[in-house]
Amino acid sequence: MKQGLRWTLFALAYLVIAPCIAAAKGYVMGPGDVIKITVFQNPEMATETRVSEAGTITFPLVGTVEVGGLTTSQAEVKITGLLKTGNFVPHAQVTVIVTQFRSRQISVLGQVNRPGRFAIEEPTVRLTDVLAMAGGISSLGADTVTIIRPREPSDDHIDIEILGLFDVPPQFKNIEIVNGDTVFVPRAPVVYIYGEVQRPGAYRLERKMTVIQALSLAGGFTLRGTEKGLRIKRRTLKGTTVNFSVGGDDYVLPDDVIYAKESLF
Repeated sequence: MKQGLRWTLFALAYLVIAPCIAAAKGYVMGPGDVIKITVFQNPEMATETRVSEAGTITFPLVGTVEVGGLTTSQAEVKITGLLKTGNFVPHAQVTVIVTQFRSRQISVLGQVNRPGRFAIEEPTVRLTDVLAMAGGISSLGADTVTIIRPREPSDDHIDIEILGLFDVPPQFKNIEIVNGDTVFVPRAPVVYIYGEVQRPGAYRLERKMTVIQALSLAGGFTLRGTEKGLRIKRRTLKGTTVNFSVGGDDYVLPDDVIYAKESLF
């Protein structure tokens, strides 16, 4: 009974750990990564070291080894070959594990729950993976995400609609995020509502929102409010401000200011 339980626990642990090991095997190492190297039946050769800016490490007996740009599997083959060629360990079995991922990092800024810099630990990560790492988009986040990709002579800016990430197939929009990218989630556009409404203030503007829908966010009219004489103050592309009457079915634009007048009767 106990033996069966041990095997069951081992199988469950393997199902959890195996995908992580497989992902790490495909990770391309670079400067700043910390790796642990072991040689079977040679515990004295166990080494934990950081990859230098030149992409190299120093390993017992063989000296300097260039591992930058290699996966852990490729590094295992390379170090094994060096040990065998030098006749240091003729039947070497080498294992390389990345213990700290530092060479590939991205930034997630703006309206996310945990903004900051994150290490890319998987061989491939996509936009949805990165947003999840940052705790998801906050309630104030917009429906679009901007990816800033440093390139010479200028940065590339890629705008992606969040809802489009769930289209089929999504690969064209759920793009791969690479080392050095910055993912920026802007603040959602708002509409300002004041006058004779229950809860004056600023509210998130949804797509194709009408005046009456916006007013419902503010709790609707007070007892003295009226739908007649609704007005919007709007800033034009030239920077000037216009003030005009609207109906309940008219659309609202970002940063519009809606004013609900008091009924005269």
